[in-house]
Amino acid sequence: MSRTLCITSADGQTGHLLTELLLTDAQFKTKIKNLYCLAVNPEKCQDLAKMGAEIIAHKYDRNVLLQALKGTGADTIFLIPPAHAHKLKHSREMIRAVKDAEIKNTVLLSSAGTDLAEDKHQPHLRQFIKIETETMQLRYTEGTQAGTSQCIIRAGFYAENLLLYEKDMKKNNGKLRLPIGDQYAFAPVALGDVAKLAAHVLVSEGPKGLDDRFRGQMITLTGPMMCDGYELAAAATQAGLNLEFTDISDSEAKQLLDSDTDVDDSEKQYLLEYYSLVREGKANYVSTLAFAAVTGEEPTKPPEFFKTYESEFKSKK
Repeated sequence: MSRTLCITSADGQTGHLLTELLLTDAQFKTKIKNLYCLAVNPEKCQDLAKMGAEIIAHKYDRNVLLQALKGTGADTIFLIPPAHAHKLKHSREMIRAVKDAEIKNTVLLSSAGTDLAEDKHQPHLRQFIKIETETMQLRYTEGTQAGTSQCIIRAGFYAENLLLYEKDMKKNNGKLRLPIGDQYAFAPVALGDVAKLAAHVLVSEGPKGLDDRFRGQMITLTGPMMCDGYELAAAATQAGLNLEFTDISDSEAKQLLDSDTDVDDSEKQYLLEYYSLVREGKANYVSTLAFAAVTGEEPTKPPEFFKTYESEFKSKK
């Protein structure tokens, strides 16, 4: 059986890379019958259309969204909460549309650390708990098969977020300036590993929808190595780069993101809240066993990540 799959927020980095992987990798593309991509900015998905995806403009209107989902005939959906100031509202609209469209297999991308976040200190990060809860409640809705086969993937801090600091590092002689304190550690995960894990889950098959190994699973994925700022810089050194870590204040971090990046304000908020989670010692863990069990591979180590993006991190020194 081949999947008819819908991926939301396909114009974002996760949805875009996942779609590309599903359409180009031999172990996945033969298991996809049709692949639909919902995108707020469909012009960012032109390359995916050339690969075979059908791009649908995502309108923040529940009725329009519902008709779009019904039109795909999707049996499986990958829900990526949008990078938007009203993330929770729009995610709830999507979940309701999934229910009314009766999409059986639902896989949600959530965030590691959401269970440790507090409404007072990390409200944006904590919203993922509410999105998870409403997704899980789908299976108990009478009169629909929506969400009867589901999986939640909690992805850790993307290592690729460090690329946002490329401009600042070049201005400051190779200094990686992050507001994480001098001693606190976290385990950045490579975006490609998140996409790979999701791809395996999405194309899986079992008697009730997704493979029984994945159905009902809450999978947390981080990188394989806990690093404080200095250890992160040491990993870059192993890759042949000349980086130094410097701790900065939360206000300095916000100013840096405002001046040197063009990411959405909601994503800036997510980053700042995750850094505060690190400073509270709540990101000091690794979770990689599920990745190895699902993919048969080991996740990307920090030196490998820095080697992959060597040209972006090269200092002008």
